[in-house]
Amino acid sequence: MNFLPSLRNLVSSYQAFERYSAPHIKGLGLTLTQFDVIATLGNQPPMSCKQLGEKTLVTKGTLTGVLERLEVKGLIQRQLNAKDARSQLIGLTQEGQALFEKVFPVHLEYLNQAFKKLTPEQLKQLEESLKLLKDIF
Repeated sequence: MNFLPSLRNLVSSYQAFERYSAPHIKGLGLTLTQFDVIATLGNQPPMSCKQLGEKTLVTKGTLTGVLERLEVKGLIQRQLNAKDARSQLIGLTQEGQALFEKVFPVHLEYLNQAFKKLTPEQLKQLEESLKLLKDIF
């Protein structure tokens, strides 16, 4: 059980990241989940719900409700998938794309304020360690 300190650090790191990131996103007028969806759809062709779920950190049950709320706000649109009539494609509306272009770079710069405290070597090591951890599961 020598992995427990690593597990604790992983969870603590995620919680610290969320405490840092979430208030900034909220200040931009979005929830973390809404931001995740908008950031994933930004500058991309429409994608299926399955693809969107795979590319975001959002569970399928949560994704359905988030998409409904974003659609009501006029930020996303759904269209029939010509390649698979059983699914829909989700994409940003012009208003959604404009919001993405407004909030995404601002939030990246906000995150950069924290990540720039690491050297390029530390960032590379962190990336490799996180990939290794993901791959064991």
